[in-house]
Amino acid sequence: MNTTKSTGTGALLAALMITAVAGTATAQTIPIETVKISGGNSADSTGYGAVSYDYYIGTKEVTNAQYAAFLNAVASQSDTYALYNTNMASYGLTRSGSAGNWTYTATDPNKPVVYVSFWDAARFCNWLTSGETEVGVYNFGGAANPTNTSVSRDADAWAAGGWALPTENEWYKAAYYNPGTDSYSLYPTGKNTIAAGDANYGGTGATTDAGSYAANPNGTFDQGGNVWEWNDSIINTTARGVRGGSFSSYGDFLASSARNSSPAPFEFNYLGFRVVASSLTAVPEPSTWAGAMGLMTLVFGVWVRRGRRTL
Repeated sequence: MNTTKSTGTGALLAALMITAVAGTATAQTIPIETVKISGGNSADSTGYGAVSYDYYIGTKEVTNAQYAAFLNAVASQSDTYALYNTNMASYGLTRSGSAGNWTYTATDPNKPVVYVSFWDAARFCNWLTSGETEVGVYNFGGAANPTNTSVSRDADAWAAGGWALPTENEWYKAAYYNPGTDSYSLYPTGKNTIAAGDANYGGTGATTDAGSYAANPNGTFDQGGNVWEWNDSIINTTARGVRGGSFSSYGDFLASSARNSSPAPFEFNYLGFRVVASSLTAVPEPSTWAGAMGLMTLVFGVWVRRGRRTL
């Protein structure tokens, strides 16, 4: 069943709506289309892909338009956590004005956002969850650039409907598992071979709009090529997992065997991300997050006016 979830920067209350398309999560004006991945399969020969629970994953990489909405909500007064990289301007996301009055504009709105560190991506997830950058599924404990091993997915926040970066298994299953055949493919296109028309890879020189190539059997786009995508696996004391290859990668880097990692603070033109949620249910207001973690469910069809918060 596909559903629609509203999320954002005010009270995190949502109205669930049945739709004919993939679920959409909305934080202010940013739609995040999701697809449900059902749990219960085994891992493949690489040892990855086993996920016992259902979850929802973004069908596409987070785009410049979505990230611009995030920046305008949390970094218009000051960009305390360096969520904007000036190199983003060359890839379709600009900043104008001056400190205290920044405005962020997606000049190429459908391209995947790049030059995002793991910490940038995690703070985006927190914002979707609680309206705050520091509170949500990832607790930063006041550190702008924390110790890598000190930050991991909070199980209670995730179970309450929070948003996160995918685990390596969640990402892998959505990319390579075919529920129709109960089997895995070598590439995240549903195929065991890769060709130029299947994905943006092989040194094309630039990102393409998210969703430019055909969806895989799970209904996700661009899990192979376009940009490497962060997952929240802690690889070592400094690095997090990345998967999928990019526009500059050889085909082998798109394969299921191509496990890779990057230092968590690293930002470059081939690094982006997508998000996941455990469910498309309501999540609590920021003011109640550290307390009872209770959920408030609205009646079908209710719309919530959301405020904006700046740092």
